[in-house]
Amino acid sequence: MKIGFVSLGCSKNLVDSEKIMGMLKEASHEMVSDPAQAEAIIINTCGFINPAKEEAISTIFKMAEYKKYNCKKLIVVGCLAQRYKEALIEDIPEIDAVISIREYPHIHEILGQLLDGHDLVSYAKAERLVSSKPWTAYLKIAEGCSNHCTYCAIPLIRGDNVTFPMEQLIEEAKQLAARGVKELVLIAQDTTKYGVDLYGKRSLLPLLQKLHEIEGFHWIRILYMYPDEIDDELIEGMAKLPKVLPYFDIPMQHANHRMLTAMNRRGTKEDVLKLIKKIRETFEEPTLRTTFIVGFPGETDEEFEELKQFVKDVHWDRMGSFTYSPEEDTPAFDMDGAIDEEIKDQRLDELMQLQQEVSFANQQKMIGKTLEVLVEDQDGLRGVYRGRSVHDAPDEVDGVVLFTSERAINFGEFVKVKITEAMTHDLKGVEVC
Repeated sequence: MKIGFVSLGCSKNLVDSEKIMGMLKEASHEMVSDPAQAEAIIINTCGFINPAKEEAISTIFKMAEYKKYNCKKLIVVGCLAQRYKEALIEDIPEIDAVISIREYPHIHEILGQLLDGHDLVSYAKAERLVSSKPWTAYLKIAEGCSNHCTYCAIPLIRGDNVTFPMEQLIEEAKQLAARGVKELVLIAQDTTKYGVDLYGKRSLLPLLQKLHEIEGFHWIRILYMYPDEIDDELIEGMAKLPKVLPYFDIPMQHANHRMLTAMNRRGTKEDVLKLIKKIRETFEEPTLRTTFIVGFPGETDEEFEELKQFVKDVHWDRMGSFTYSPEEDTPAFDMDGAIDEEIKDQRLDELMQLQQEVSFANQQKMIGKTLEVLVEDQDGLRGVYRGRSVHDAPDEVDGVVLFTSERAINFGEFVKVKITEAMTHDLKGVEVC
């Protein structure tokens, strides 16, 4: 059958989508990009916060329109399917099947019967159909989360942290390298907790050491590192692995101790300041990224000001922020002290404006430096290339490097770029030999 696939949400969801598409391709189904041609459409949904739910519902209704044409089966999978399976079946009759995440071990049987009556290769054994740029791929090293932050529905959706065996990950990584992947990005809800449930201890560093030995990878990047689990052994071990980038994605969520406690976040602002000092002493040019929540129930003006001061003190290289979104069935949902939406938005604007100033100052320090850049695109009219440096994660998480060159460059190639101009998020430069 001709199958259209829509993947919403985070990179962890994308890996799930790639595995499902790989199952379908191995069974000789044809993946099509035009939903008007699709005989079946599968939507992998996100259900993390309200805007993600709204996007998922909107996408389902949009894809349901194609049932007027060629589409015979509309199938919904993913996080929204896990949380609201019965409601989706009841409220949207155009949907032919809703497959929850907990059903993924049997998804080959379910999809096989829905599509053509034949079983597919199992989800666990499927080879991913990598849908990102061919030189970059994500490696999901664990499923679920055991941190149980009071605002987060992930443990409700995906359960507690379950580490994937190291041998399985190494084999998957070797397959990706053999297919030309040069940048491997490790992801999980909490990458630093890797191995605790399976091996009885944090095992991210041993995994990195094994991945580092694989031929073909040029960069290995880690995302979603929980601050209190980044210890000296991990930092010093990473420093001995040249392929492993000193890119530290450390979601803080707040700086005030009372707020962190209310969120069930371990550690303190002081602990993180010590951690950052250690990272900056160990690496010449590390990248420090974080995210914050503003408007959490009970957040006072003084606590918000403390957060702003923390941003000034640390000078984060990259920072994202979002307003608190109440999620049903989470402990924070019923907390007293709800913040008015207008105040939430005002605080978000203030924090992001502050970070823009910090980011611009940080970026100015890059002028005159030469960076290694992974080339990803080109503006054909202007002849300007676009790529990412070691400081930039994929999928528009961070900024880009725009540069000119006197030669033709292949996408996926690594080049040296001397920075001549810096903006708030992006850099400009010229290739140097």
